[in-house]
Parts: sequence; structure tokens; C-alpha cells
Amino acid sequence: MFLEQGIKEENTFWKYILGSVLIISASVVGQVPLLVAVFYETFVNKKPYPTSNDAIMHFFEPNSTLFLLLISFVFAMLAIYFVVRYLHQQSFLSVTTSRAQMDWNRVLFSFLVWSGFTIASTLFFYWSNPNDFVINFKPLPFLFLVVIGTVLIPIQTSTEEYVFRGYLMQGFANLSGNKWFPLLMTSLIFGLMHLSNPEVTKMGYWIMVYYIGTGLLLGVITLMDEGMELALGFHAANNLIGALLVTSDWSAFQTNSVLKDISEPTASLDVILPVVVIYPILLIIFGKKYNWTNWIEKLTGSIK
Repeated sequence: MFLEQGIKEENTFWKYILGSVLIISASVVGQVPLLVAVFYETFVNKKPYPTSNDAIMHFFEPNSTLFLLLISFVFAMLAIYFVVRYLHQQSFLSVTTSRAQMDWNRVLFSFLVWSGFTIASTLFFYWSNPNDFVINFKPLPFLFLVVIGTVLIPIQTSTEEYVFRGYLMQGFANLSGNKWFPLLMTSLIFGLMHLSNPEVTKMGYWIMVYYIGTGLLLGVITLMDEGMELALGFHAANNLIGALLVTSDWSAFQTNSVLKDISEPTASLDVILPVVVIYPILLIIFGKKYNWTNWIEKLTGSIK
């Protein structure tokens, strides 16, 4: 079973704290290229030094900014591998899935399902409120975005999944001896991690319902499916297809996307609807396809 693969007597919780510090430190090191680029523009090209996150997001051309931001996740992913392999003496597969090998068909199915929903919902909102959008498409910048996004965004999303649904979920299972505590804690921390996103500043704390709810969905499908494959596919589709389709001046990713949202954002039904309607439908789809049973035990039971 997935959580049980991380249950070892020597896997005391302080190791997970140390491992988390190492992963965060690697991520910080991965931000050095961004800092070097900022200093170069400041001292050589005499651009004013950016004094806020928003200023940094608009300091470079969008593709350059995206590339420099995502590089830190490459460092973090390498750190996760090092921590799992050498600090915890586990195989990388053991924090990925309970299956004998990675099930790429599950990753692809989840990616395609959520990509389809993202594209359909974007088209619906565009046709319903065309005045909220402008065409942002420029062929060459978009092509570069496709290349950068296809390579680096899955690394970014996979890094987050390995941290929360893999590494920390097993860590909290070691600490608690049950399944509900890892599910709730990783969902809460995942949501709070997005507090610094510009969307929170623009839309208020109500949007945390969406972030925490998304973390809960990803945790549920990981526990029910005894592996992260579905979560990996969903998260990659959510960020990659979203980055390709729509950007805005207040979103976490500034991209050369097809559309630009110029509306004034509000945390209303579009924040609550995915959590209370769309995500349960998604769970039904996955549950039917993969014959999930014994939901209460898998989500709240004790670790044996």
C-alpha cells in the first residue's frame, strides 16, 4: 500500500523536517539564475531594481520570466530524489506509487480528462463574456511558451506532487499512524503555500477555498488509487494548459498565452464551483474507471 511504503522505524519525523529543509534550500539555490539576471539588467542595462514580486513578474519578457522561475523546481526535484534515496533509504518509486512500476496510462488519462475540462471551460467563459478577454496570441512567443511550458511546467507540478502527495504524506503517516491526518495536513499546507500568489492579493482569502480544496482532491485521488499517477496528470494539465490558454496581469504565471483576461477578478462562484461540483464529478469518473472501493477505510483508516 502507498502510505505503508514509507512506514519504517528509522523514518522518524525529524528526518522529514530535515528533508524538507534540504528541498527548500535547493529551491532557493535554484533562484540564483533569476537573481543574476535581475542584477545584470539592473547594473548593466540600468533598469530600476524591482522591489516587489509583481515588479519581478513584469521585469522580463514573459517567456524569460517563466523560464527563470521554473528553473528552481529542477533543483528542488533533484533534492527530493536525494532526500528520498539517501536520507530515507527508499526507492523513488516508493514515494510515487504502490504499483510495481509507474502507470503512465493513468497519468495520461488524468491529464487528458482535466485538459479537456480546462479547454471546454475556457471556451465557455470566452463565449459567455467576450469583453473580459483580448486575443493575446503571437505565433513565435507562443511557440517558445509551448517549448518552455512542456519541458518545465511538468517538472514544477511533479515537484509539488512529490513533496505533498508523496514525501510529506508518507511523513505525516509515520507521525500519526493513520490516513486522515496526512490527507488533511498536506491539503492545508498545499493551500497555504499559495498565500503569496498574486491571486490572493487580488481576490482575497476566499480563493484559499480553491487552493485547499484542490490539495484535498489530489490527496484523495492519491490515497484511493494507492499512487500519485492521477495527481501528477491532473496537476500538469491544470498548470500547463492553463498557462497556454489564458494569462492576466494578476495571475501567478505571466505568459504569452492565446487569451488575456482583462476582467476585474472576484472570488465568487467560480472559486467554489470546482470544489463542490466539478471535483466530486472527477472523483466519480476516476472511481468508476479504476473500481475504487472502501472509501472510508482508505481515507481515514489506521496504518497497518
